Amino acid sequence: MANQGKNQSSARTSAPGKGAAPNSGGARRPGTPTSRRRPSPAVYRRRRQFVFGALLLVIALVVAGVVAISGALAGKSEPQSVSTPEASQVPTQGNAPTAGTASPSATPTPVCDLSLVTVAAATDKPAYGAEEKPLLTMTITNGGTAPCEVNVGTSQMEYVVMSGSDRIFSSKDCQAGSEDLIKTIQPGKSETANFPWQRNRTLEGCAAISAKPGAGGAYYTFEARLGNKSSTKAVFQLN
Repeated sequence: MANQGKNQSSARTSAPGKGAAPNSGGARRPGTPTSRRRPSPAVYRRRRQFVFGALLLVIALVVAGVVAISGALAGKSEPQSVSTPEASQVPTQGNAPTAGTASPSATPTPVCDLSLVTVAAATDKPAYGAEEKPLLTMTITNGGTAPCEVNVGTSQMEYVVMSGSDRIFSSKDCQAGSEDLIKTIQPGKSETANFPWQRNRTLEGCAAISAKPGAGGAYYTFEARLGNKSSTKAVFQLN
């Protein structure tokens, strides 16, 4: 009986009972799940950094999308910056220049008006002594606003002296030759030509004549002619 009791006691010691703790020697029972290890703090930090970076990326993409949409809407609602001519240069309906018509802003080029070219006659003195010879002066003036080309040659000039209705002298009567001389006279400017009269009489064709102008205080008139233009008469006295 004593041996039987020892055997039972030994058996109880070697065979773990129901609910006994696992072997403390480290051996795992078959089928027992392995316990999980907790991640280290460094791993947690990397995970948090990754999640934070991904969140920032998403926020940046959302903001960029909103800005792009706002810019597109603003571009449609506002006019684009386009270089356009000045308002004064843009033709409008009703006043647009047509072909062959000068622009209203263009200044027309002045054109010579020969009707504004005038001829004047003058003498260097109002009265002359018995031995003095009058100097007859013709002045051609451009009274227009544009330069004018004028023929001031001897082919166009004539100096005429008269006493009342008596034709005393003409520079063309005995003129040996004549020539053209074109000069440009600026607006408001003049050309002058002088002719010293010898106090002689002439006839057309330079026919011979022995008579001479009278003296003793007689009055004469001088008329300057240029082409079809004539001056008013200048009065002078011969003593």
